[in-house]
Order: sequence, then C-alpha cells, then structure tokens
Amino acid sequence: MLTIGLVLALCAIGYMMGTRRALSSASGDQRLLHSLKGYYGQNVALSILVPSATLLVVWLIAQPLLINQSVASLFSDQDLAEGASSSLIIQDMRRVANGLDVVVDQGLVSDDAIASLDAESTNVRELLADVGVAVGSDVTQQTLDGAKRYRSLSKTGNFWRGIAVLALALAGFVFAMQRTDKNFRARNVVERGVLILLFGAATVAVLTTVGIVLSLIFNTINFFDAFPAADFFFGTRWEPSFSGRGGASDLGFLPLIWGTMYISIISLIVAVPLGLFSAIYLSEYASDRVRAVAKPMLEILAGIPTIVYGLFALLTVGPLLVSAFGNGGFFGVNWMSGGTAAITAGSVMGIMLIPFVSSLSDDIINAVPQAMRDGSYGLGATQSETIRQVILPAALPGIVGAILLAASRAIGETMIVVLGAGAAASLSLNPFEAMTTVTAKIVSQLTGDGEFNSPETMVAFALGMTLFIITLCLNVFALYIVRKYREQYD
Repeated sequence: MLTIGLVLALCAIGYMMGTRRALSSASGDQRLLHSLKGYYGQNVALSILVPSATLLVVWLIAQPLLINQSVASLFSDQDLAEGASSSLIIQDMRRVANGLDVVVDQGLVSDDAIASLDAESTNVRELLADVGVAVGSDVTQQTLDGAKRYRSLSKTGNFWRGIAVLALALAGFVFAMQRTDKNFRARNVVERGVLILLFGAATVAVLTTVGIVLSLIFNTINFFDAFPAADFFFGTRWEPSFSGRGGASDLGFLPLIWGTMYISIISLIVAVPLGLFSAIYLSEYASDRVRAVAKPMLEILAGIPTIVYGLFALLTVGPLLVSAFGNGGFFGVNWMSGGTAAITAGSVMGIMLIPFVSSLSDDIINAVPQAMRDGSYGLGATQSETIRQVILPAALPGIVGAILLAASRAIGETMIVVLGAGAAASLSLNPFEAMTTVTAKIVSQLTGDGEFNSPETMVAFALGMTLFIITLCLNVFALYIVRKYREQYD
C-alpha cells in the first residue's frame, strides 16, 4: 500500500509540474501551446502510472508462483507425487507463514526468534491458535521450514518490488518532464495512451474468458481419460464414491441435467407471467408517479443475494408448501413429505427472476414505436386490444429473448437449489420430490477430502463445461433473436 500511495502522490506532483513546465516554456501564454495545458500534466501522470502499475501487476502475479516453486524443492518426491498433496502442503505452509507474521506483529515472538523456532520443542499449532490462525493438523518441522523460507522470500520480494516500482515511476517522471515543452504533441500522446489502456482492458476481459474456457477444457479432457464419456452423458445414476474405488462410481449426467431443466421450467412458470404482466402494467397502464415508485421496488429483488433467497426457500416457502400439500394439508393429500423439493426451489427462483423478465420486457415494450400505437387507436382499437394485437406481437421477439436470458440465469443458480431442492439426483416427474442440479453437484464434488485427480472430483469440470455450453447456446440464441427483430422497429 505504501508503494501505491507513493506512486499516486508522484502522479499528482507530476501532473502539476508537467502543466507548469509547459506553461513556462510558452512564457505563460496558453495560445502558444500545441495542446491544452491539462494534456501535458496528464502525459506526465500517465508516464508514471502506466509502467509502474504494469510492473506491479506482473510482479504480484509472478512472485507467488516463483516462491511456491522454490519452497516446493524442500519436499520430497513422495510428498509431491500427487497434485492434490502438493497443493495442500503449500497451502498449509502459506497459512503457517501468514500466522508467523501475525505472531511477530503482535510481539509474541521476535522476528529473529522465528529463524530458530523448532516444531519439535514448540507447539506451533497452539502458538498460531493464540492469535486466531487455525491450522488443520500439527505443524511438522518440514512445513515450518517451508513457512520460514516462504516468509524470507516474500519479504525480500516485497522489498525489491517496491524499489523496482518506484524506480520505474521516477524514470517515467524524468522522461516525461524532459519531453514537456510548448511544441510537444501532448494531446496526441495522451489520447493514444488512453486508447491503448482501453484496448488492454478489453484484452484482459477476452483473455479471462479464454482462460476460463481452457481450464474447463483441459480438466474435462483429463476426466474423460479416466471415466467413459458414454457412461457420463447417458448414465441414469449419480452415485459418486470417494472410497478410492474409482470405477465403482456412477457419474451419470442425465439425472442432474433433468433436475436443472425441471427446476428451471418451474421457475419460468412463476417468473414469466408475473414479470410480463408487471412489465405491461408499468409500461402501458401505470402513471408516471406509480412507475417511479413501483419499478425501483420491483428491481430491488434483483439485488437480494441468492443465499437470502435460499434461506427464504428453506425456512418459509418449504414449510408453507408442506402445510398445503403434505399429510393433513389444506387439500387433504400427502404429495409432499419434506420442505426440500423441486417446486420449493423453482418457486423461489421464479421470484428471483421476476425483475429480469420484467425489466427487459419493459424496455422492449417501450421500444415499440409510438406510431404503431397511434395507428391502432386511429382504427378504433381499445388500449387492451392495442396491447394484445399490436404491441405484444411487435415486442414478442425481444420478450422471447428476455425469457431465454432469464432461463440461462436459472440454469446457473446454485444456492437456492442447495437449500431448497435437496441433494437427491432423480429423474422423477413429481415436483414435490427432492432433486438437484448440475451447479449444486459441482460444489459438492469440489468440496471435501477427495483427491483432486480422481474422477469423482474432476467430474465437476465436465459438468461445468457441459453447463457452460448449454447456457452459452441459450444466450447466443437470445441475443440473435433480440438483435434480428429489433432492427425492424428502430
């Protein structure tokens, strides 16, 4: 933080000095400057900020990787035989190293005493617990030595990182100040620099997407090398085993995708009518005063965290449905035995999707030209007839696109399903039974003590890749419909 503060302070100083230097070279007459005086200050500030920030980001990414590689040499080949073991060992080592930093900061142990700390004579786990740092198991001497080395390398790297960043910032300051005079084309340089920054931001977004896709692809390939693809895509049983038997697991995809689609359909049955009707009312019937209040209140639903919706499904909607459809309920039937069911998660998810359908449909309906309404009224149609026979047909492609976008949002939901639908993978048609979805099983497969390179764990990447393709197709199809038919009414 100190380094960042110094760089920002230098940017502010460079802005002021660059502006003054440019005016001084023009004898105080701004008319003699090639560019506005602010551009000269911006040029100096950008010459300081961009190189130093780039170096800082690269250093922050590279330093942990190099340090992990260096401390990994302390462990034997047997300890690092498996990727999961290596990851867990390094995580424990980093947790101990961070805990030692806390111990030193609180004055319990001096920094010099850390170098001579012995795991056999000192209970390092209890020492770290005293400062609120939890370690899962006893700290061995090997882990303690790795933590010491990690601390040492981190301190050295942080020191030289600060020196290098400040040195580059000062170099940029000197270079920019030397170029600053009344004839310097500061505006051209600044605008070109801003263009490069914008291009870099777009590139980062694209590369992030590419990185996500590649990580899914490579791990999915590794999964299918260990588990038959036919058994995954066409299997009707989901019974993973973490007992180490590997092939004894049934990892059929069909029950999961069925639960995902079934719960999503229930949510759309709830969200589409309510969202569409509210959009029609707000855009065609509501007064400006009502719209100014109702629309923001409706869109508040989109800002509620999904975990809150999950708790609402677990504590309120589930028991309410059991009281209505359970034994001795309102209808005298026993269709529902527990609060966790597909209809519970689907209903609450539908409530969550209402603002998605409503807001998008409202914008699409308002985009229909007023001339079409006026023409309908001129022919003697009432307002309801105009909405039913003119506005909705004109806005229908966009509304379909909004529904498809909401469907892709429902397919990717996790917390509501975990808390409201249960964990049973089922191919049932009964909405009152517990079901689960692809996203819920991705979470469950990646948590726990299973080996990372086992099929039972790596199946999460195959599930994620399949779900990614499904949602991508839905989004592309929705955008295609919206863009194709929107042009007809612009």
